[in-house]
Amino acid sequence: MVVTRALAIAALVFCSFIHGAAVAFDNVAFDIEAHRGGRALFPENTLLSFANALTMGVTTLELDIGVTKDGAIVVSHERGLNPDLARNADGVYVAPPGTPFVELSLAEVKTYDVGQIRPGSAYAAQFPDQHTVPGTRIPMLSEVLALVRKSGDSHVRLNIETKIDPNHPEQSLEPQRFVTLLLDLLQAEKFSDRVTIQSFDWRTLQLVQKLAPTVPTVYLTVQKGSDATISLDKASEWTAGFDPSDYGHSLPRTIKAAGGAIWSPYFGDVDAELISSSHRLGLSVVVWTVNKPADMARMIEIGVDGIISDRPDLLRQAAGEAGVTLPAGSPVTP
Repeated sequence: MVVTRALAIAALVFCSFIHGAAVAFDNVAFDIEAHRGGRALFPENTLLSFANALTMGVTTLELDIGVTKDGAIVVSHERGLNPDLARNADGVYVAPPGTPFVELSLAEVKTYDVGQIRPGSAYAAQFPDQHTVPGTRIPMLSEVLALVRKSGDSHVRLNIETKIDPNHPEQSLEPQRFVTLLLDLLQAEKFSDRVTIQSFDWRTLQLVQKLAPTVPTVYLTVQKGSDATISLDKASEWTAGFDPSDYGHSLPRTIKAAGGAIWSPYFGDVDAELISSSHRLGLSVVVWTVNKPADMARMIEIGVDGIISDRPDLLRQAAGEAGVTLPAGSPVTP
């Protein structure tokens, strides 16, 4: 059954539509995304993790960005220095909650070592097999683009998340400035046609659609627990004024109305019917963050268009076993 479903998927072209303009994803049928470069394997969101993912072969490098006080775009999941990752020049981990990037210069950011998770932390327990590489620095987005070019991989894409929290505006640039800096960099680097831009803060995505309508937007959601960003019954501070109750309490219909190309939900929030309804609306569905092979196989079975994983090696294996054609690797070192 899994093989049958995957072969059907493999016959499709993974594409999306924004304001009537088709954006083809290099004829990739299934999207294998390395979450933060594959943080279970190498230090997250670093040139090392991205090089490892490129070398093994993925369709997309998933990453997160922030902006320093001098306007540099840096790659980090947090909006500032992560106390579980960042050590100063003396080898001491920064104290919680960590300084926001908007209060630091790029030169200051580059002094911190993010090559080893804080020993004994809950975060370290999640990824006991991660290779530690002391001396690893937080990269700029431009350095990641240079690494992709160095690899020679002309097909791999970047799925870039803007780290903006509407509840903490002081910890990042305001959305207009943030998006403008990102789009300007992508245009200058001639990389705009190889990215998607994702966010839980839909204000970002509305701006991207206005300023760069050919760039696919990815609407991130999570519905369960304390980290929930969306309710089916009302608008939230994350949804840029869009209220799912206005669209039949349907997230796919809400995202379609918002102009999205791709819905990226927490994988525990979806089922086969939600995937089917998204496809009927012309939305692709890429779920996050799936690390267990059984869950990967189940997501492929119900018809998702892609999976974001901390274990791109296991995801490649699961996709291959399901009959998905795997992307070739492009060996590279930072």
